[in-house]
Amino acid sequence: MTISTAESCTGGRIAAAITAQSGASRYFEGGLVAYQNEVKVQMLGVPAEMIAEYGVVSREVAEQMVKGACHLFHTDYALASTGYAEAWEGHEVEIWVAWGSEGDVHSLCLREDFGRVKNVEIATECVLDEFGKYLKDIHNPLAGIETSIA
Repeated sequence: MTISTAESCTGGRIAAAITAQSGASRYFEGGLVAYQNEVKVQMLGVPAEMIAEYGVVSREVAEQMVKGACHLFHTDYALASTGYAEAWEGHEVEIWVAWGSEGDVHSLCLREDFGRVKNVEIATECVLDEFGKYLKDIHNPLAGIETSIA
């Protein structure tokens, strides 16, 4: 299993959290901080039309960043973030995190405002937690199957 990251508003914190774990070199291939739209387009393959239609802070862009990181780093899985980590110029806090593989991407949006630093910390913890649950689900053959014993 190999992992990569594509980050905007978390600025490399997801990759830092992964590499802080002993043995990360066995599965972590690399990460990209794609803060500007041009980097998302050129390095991660996010279509400029997608950014124009949905906005750079959107589910669609976050999920495409996962796919782009998997492709760029040749990894099985990737984690991504894009968002407004603080309210500014008419924008409210909105952080999209996404995780998965090129063919199976999941995402969620965080909108509560605890201040910029805490918002980024929460987004980082959230995507790592959700990715951990995702891995458990896909590697558990009984995941999603309800059973009852009469």
